[in-house]
Amino acid sequence: MKIGLKAGERLFLNGAVIRAERKINLELLNDAVFLLEGHILQQEEASTPLRQIYFILQSMVMDPASAPMMRDLFEMVLLSVRRGFSDEEVLDGLDEVAALAGDGRWFEAMKLVRNLYHIEAELMKPSASPKVAASILAAV
Repeated sequence: MKIGLKAGERLFLNGAVIRAERKINLELLNDAVFLLEGHILQQEEASTPLRQIYFILQSMVMDPASAPMMRDLFEMVLLSVRRGFSDEEVLDGLDEVAALAGDGRWFEAMKLVRNLYHIEAELMKPSASPKVAASILAAV
């Protein structure tokens, strides 16, 4: 796996934070859990149910030592979020997210959650049923 970093960009690799002093290309020669800075969601940005799930998964990637504790939180939040959605595509996606996370494939689970953001945004639009939007927000 080849990764290109710009000057000043950070990479979160197996729990370590690496900052590039200048433009650099890295090649990972074995399996590693990593996040590029562009994929990082700040805590204040975790303002919707799916973004909260993403943030928890991100925390497991960034700090593998705390992953067992975060897994319990993930399962609790996931259960709550599932109750707030009735959209089959979101529910199927959350089932897959749960399976990926259960296998320790957190980055893939994060990617899948990101792919569901657009559905969540549509469901939460003011033009959507106020009852649906309220039930989604109440799940958090």
